[in-house]
Amino acid sequence: MAIVLKVDPKYPDANTIERAVSLVETGRIIVYPTDTIYGVGTNALNSKAVLRIFEVKRRPLDMPLPVAVDGIEMAERLAVVTGYARSLIEAFWPGALTLVLPKKPVIPDAVTAGQRNLALRAPNHVVPLKIIERSNLPLITTSANIHGAPGCKNAQEVLSQLGDRVDLVLDGGPTAGAASTILDLTAEKPRILREGPVTRMMLRQVLGRDIG
Repeated sequence: MAIVLKVDPKYPDANTIERAVSLVETGRIIVYPTDTIYGVGTNALNSKAVLRIFEVKRRPLDMPLPVAVDGIEMAERLAVVTGYARSLIEAFWPGALTLVLPKKPVIPDAVTAGQRNLALRAPNHVVPLKIIERSNLPLITTSANIHGAPGCKNAQEVLSQLGDRVDLVLDGGPTAGAASTILDLTAEKPRILREGPVTRMMLRQVLGRDIG
């Protein structure tokens, strides 16, 4: 079973964060609370570690993985941040909006399943943000569940699905449980792939244009 550490979702202990950081830096797999549901992740720049995420979740290798960053500066290291993307980042990050953007070569093909685009977001939760900030590494941020099973809203649900497959579970209590909105900005017309807490109307107000 995974090591389970309690973590204050607002004021996480520095030693607990450093424990998670050390695992991420060495390509291990951690589970952490977010502002939506629990996420499972690792160093997004480590191809071998990324492939372990697919194994842990029993996720098909042709399904790209989203990546968490701590803000626009890291996002620009990983993807082409367009003018529309910048406006949305300023309005909704950190928060429940995932943006699909053209990726840069630094991102391993394993993350995007060989595709040219990358899904990015900055979670509005201090635990993953601290891990990203302290490691200076982008973090895989896919849902902490077996592929096809319900997303997990607490650590107990995570342990029932992934307990023997991951290295560390940070138990930050219950999460909101609503998956992020996903907006594809790689085509001429922005397109919602999944609508969540950031609604179509909210996006239109920022972009000032129609959305597919």
